[in-house]
Amino acid sequence: MSTLPLEDITVVGLEQAVAAPLATRRLADLGARIIKVEHPVGGDFARAYDDVVGGQSSVFVWLNRGKESVQLDLKNDADRAALEEVLAAADVFVANLSPRALVDLGLDSETLCARHPGLIVCTISGYAPDGPQPGKKAYDALIQAEVGLMALTGWPDSPAKTGISVADIAAGSFAYSGVLAALRHRDRTGEALPVHVPLFGALTEWMAYPLYYTAHSGRAPAPMGTAHPTIAPYGAVPTAEGRHVMIAVQNENEWRRLCTEVLDVPELLDDPRLSSNALRVAHRATLDELLERAFRALPEAVLVERLEAARIAWARLNHVADLEHHPELAVPARWLDTRTPAGPIRTLTPVAAPGGRVARDGAVPALGQHTASVLAELAARRKESA
Repeated sequence: MSTLPLEDITVVGLEQAVAAPLATRRLADLGARIIKVEHPVGGDFARAYDDVVGGQSSVFVWLNRGKESVQLDLKNDADRAALEEVLAAADVFVANLSPRALVDLGLDSETLCARHPGLIVCTISGYAPDGPQPGKKAYDALIQAEVGLMALTGWPDSPAKTGISVADIAAGSFAYSGVLAALRHRDRTGEALPVHVPLFGALTEWMAYPLYYTAHSGRAPAPMGTAHPTIAPYGAVPTAEGRHVMIAVQNENEWRRLCTEVLDVPELLDDPRLSSNALRVAHRATLDELLERAFRALPEAVLVERLEAARIAWARLNHVADLEHHPELAVPARWLDTRTPAGPIRTLTPVAAPGGRVARDGAVPALGQHTASVLAELAARRKESA
């Protein structure tokens, strides 16, 4: 049996929704034991987001493969004592409760690090604890609005949020990498460093490109649908059937090949308004009008064949329903057979696992499924140490 990178690591997750569960599930994929602490009433509220996966939430199934679910009432002395025993034997604690709730429970980073010096404490909140609004409530869409992402998404005068929870996903990804770095540091030095991830900071990092562009140019990129603010042509183009294909022209050689080998309109190369990317961006309306006429003359199959031959990047403008049937996902290795309380389902195989080694038998837990076994384990441990 293959050794997994984190199979000797125990993680306790006091988690809900997306950000922290994403971080701990990725740790579970690499073999870590994840003890997910859930509220006695309802557990992780993401369990109730929908019921489309055999009566289970699609969000919960996505984020909680390979975990043990333990229900504890942290306002109950006995359950708090049980959590302390679990933490005493754990390597990592990940939490995305509000900072105030963690302080009230004595589970904030400073307090926990004092009680458990070897424990890596990773907390996730809306804003930085040392910033001007550490306790401000924050959800994914609110953070998208605050960092200006909605102003880049959609169309002019029609700001829109992205179709997935990018602030939560960014924060969960940074928490995952932060924990891995902290584990590496502890292995080398014995020192357990805390990790804190604010959603605002995580998504601001993802916004650094437009932030720097705006700060140094004095003008902000405008939302442009499928187009690119600083590259042209780049975006969705029509075909003779009325469907659309995405193209991305990255340099002048590709522009020449697009005009001559794909569209058969070499006269565009003689147009001084289109002789460089900067000029094409400046005259985007003219460019789009000229290109639309040329693209609409080509059936999709012909266009795709020519784009391939000209070595120009392209993609189909798919719907979400198309993704499951995408040729890239037709490879059996892209899927895992995953047990859930409602029966087995297919879930995506994790990406970026060292050597491709992942925990392949992780199950999605029922609420409180492992409470009895974990408490029995604690009792046995107490008995051994008595």
